[in-house]
Amino acid sequence: MRKILIVGAGQSGLQLALGLQSRGYEVTLMSNRTADEIRSGRVMSTQCMFDTALQHERDLGLDFWESQAPRIEGLGVSVAGPDSGRVIDWVGKLDGYAQSVDQRVKMAGWMETFAQRGGQLVIHGAAVGDLDYFSRSYDLVLVAAGKGELVSMFGRDAARSPYSEPQRALAVAYVHGLGPRPEHPDFDAVRCNIVPGVGELFVMPTLTTGGRADILFWEGVPGGPLDAFQGVKDPAEHLSLTLELMEKFTPWEYARATKVELTDAGGTLAGRYAPTVRNPIGRLPGGGLVLGVADVVVANDPITGQGSNSASKCAAAYLAAIVERGEQPFDEEWMQGAFDRYWQTAQHVTKWTNAMLAPPPEHVLNLLGAAGQLQPIADRFANGFNDPSDFENFFFDPEKTNAYLASVAGG
Repeated sequence: MRKILIVGAGQSGLQLALGLQSRGYEVTLMSNRTADEIRSGRVMSTQCMFDTALQHERDLGLDFWESQAPRIEGLGVSVAGPDSGRVIDWVGKLDGYAQSVDQRVKMAGWMETFAQRGGQLVIHGAAVGDLDYFSRSYDLVLVAAGKGELVSMFGRDAARSPYSEPQRALAVAYVHGLGPRPEHPDFDAVRCNIVPGVGELFVMPTLTTGGRADILFWEGVPGGPLDAFQGVKDPAEHLSLTLELMEKFTPWEYARATKVELTDAGGTLAGRYAPTVRNPIGRLPGGGLVLGVADVVVANDPITGQGSNSASKCAAAYLAAIVERGEQPFDEEWMQGAFDRYWQTAQHVTKWTNAMLAPPPEHVLNLLGAAGQLQPIADRFANGFNDPSDFENFFFDPEKTNAYLASVAGG
């Protein structure tokens, strides 16, 4: 029985641990927090998982909250005009619904499941020295903890990382009491509200520790008016600032948020990080090798909502690569191949996300505008969040965009 150590108990680490466990591997999972500490702690993300990523969970029988979480059937885009009105406003329908489950709920539940199924769970914040020691006892060590000292083992891939600084200041609030979006009160959708030159507000339904809730998520251009949450420690002040900015920049969203309150004292989060692709193989002082997982090696800005989706897809790709390897060694060549397999999907996410961080070129504005007039365009754009590779066909290149718009208009 092959022994595998996974450091980090997020979406990718736990999904991979449970997948390997179900296939008979002897898995040790290291987490710096217990399940109870995760469940009672601060929110960690704004996860919205689309159909392909959800299917990876279904395939492993890990879709524990699918019947409880709101079904997100659409994705809408609004663009603010100079008078705080909307110059663009539409919603595309998803072919398969998306869902968001607060990671405090999911990770705590999955961690308990892993332990109940006989997995070795170690509550310990790992350092490089720890891995140097542990690596001698395992056939493979995977690092799925995307923050802290361990990430320093994985060098930045400059060719794939155009940004060296954070491109957005992030501020999240989980709330109860948000009203429905009046344009589609009969179904749930993620709403992306773009304020040109200022930033974006995302609004999405979720399942949290206290049941159904909604996430208010500001992405502010650094140094701009939305970059206002640094130093705000009080959750009530954080929410008040969130709403104040909504009233000013997205009044149509503020109109349904006048009665909201935080879900809990841990329902806010703020921060920023530079989007970075790193080399996938880390070298330990003693000569051992470790393989980076998900946002350890491909960390995109959350502007396209791909973090948990990419983590799920990475875990699925690595699981397949490990199983296919059989009894052969997990050497450097295999590690690079496993990452390259994941990069086949991740490269599209990175290209699209980095493009969305920049001011949109004219052909993209034309595309977003046309989506408000022609429903097939809105639907295709929405479904790109599930399969970002499709953006290669109609988003990046002006000629392809114009040809696509002409084909839909002509049809």
